[in-house]
Amino acid sequence: MDSAVYRIIDANFNRAREALRVIEDYCRFGLNSKLLSGRAKELRHNLCSFIMQLDSGRLMASRDTLADVGVDLKVSGQNSRSSLKDCCTAGCKRLVEALRVLSEVIQIQDKAIAGQIEQLRYAAYTLEKDIVLVGEPLEKFRKVELYIIITSNFPAEIISLTSQCSSGGADCIQLRAKEIPNDDLYAAAIEFVKICKGFGVCSVINDRLDIAIASDADGVHFGQNDLPVQCARQLEQKPMIIGKSTHSLEQLKGACEEQPTYVGLGPVYATATKPSAEPVGLDYVRNATAMLADEPIGHVAIGGITLENIEQVLSAGADCIAVCNAVTKASDPAEACRMLKEKITAFKKNSRA
Repeated sequence: MDSAVYRIIDANFNRAREALRVIEDYCRFGLNSKLLSGRAKELRHNLCSFIMQLDSGRLMASRDTLADVGVDLKVSGQNSRSSLKDCCTAGCKRLVEALRVLSEVIQIQDKAIAGQIEQLRYAAYTLEKDIVLVGEPLEKFRKVELYIIITSNFPAEIISLTSQCSSGGADCIQLRAKEIPNDDLYAAAIEFVKICKGFGVCSVINDRLDIAIASDADGVHFGQNDLPVQCARQLEQKPMIIGKSTHSLEQLKGACEEQPTYVGLGPVYATATKPSAEPVGLDYVRNATAMLADEPIGHVAIGGITLENIEQVLSAGADCIAVCNAVTKASDPAEACRMLKEKITAFKKNSRA
């Protein structure tokens, strides 16, 4: 039985270590997150450190792969993966299972080490949660190219514009209604989210986390003087897209520390939506996108962007373009969306050629 104990420890140590490597690489290469990959790496090193307190010679001597009756046991679909996310999810499940076995069995040999392993298991649960909260919204937002902002305090106009922009090819729509009663805003948000879901469009509510949660929107967008991102993370009831406006490199640096899903970069040009806001220009787009290259954070350029200047903004490094008046004030918002989307698609196709 003593040999069996060491065989179980060895097998689950290897299982946990391999799972952590998958998780670490997903966070590093899939999410581009230094923070999350660093946490996975630290978990792996702590695990190795704790296990090495045991008799490593006996662990290795107990290994008998050729005689292991479980080597050939297979379950249908057990290795079926369709994405990196699937690999990470499987790795997280494998990790906590292995850590649980380790904490149980190591108690036979050393209760102190078993307690340390148990703490790693709790850390692994938290890491899995944070990967999901960051990864799922980021994966969804990475598909966004055309982001429309509807600024209106009239429910009928909100619903009409949402339908037209969704049918015109918008990838994400933000509802910005600053002066509408709460009950009317909630009712409009419910219909807004319903329309967006029907077209497969991301729905975002400006400022109002409560309305975003209550209406089951995909996300919320905060300005510089709104709630901290961490507050939204604590209150969200599902993984949410969380945006944060920035107008300078200093603000961008602060936003990166908060780790939102994406940041707004602007206003690039003067805009009637916020006439008092000083334009940041294309240089900010260039510098900001360079700074974000090593961050698990998306971006959207915003402010005064039109069909005539959109290519300049894309050339400055923007992957996603936010538009308000150029679409919502157009005689045909759906057609305005289609023309902007065609410009973005053509530019990116030519850039890859």
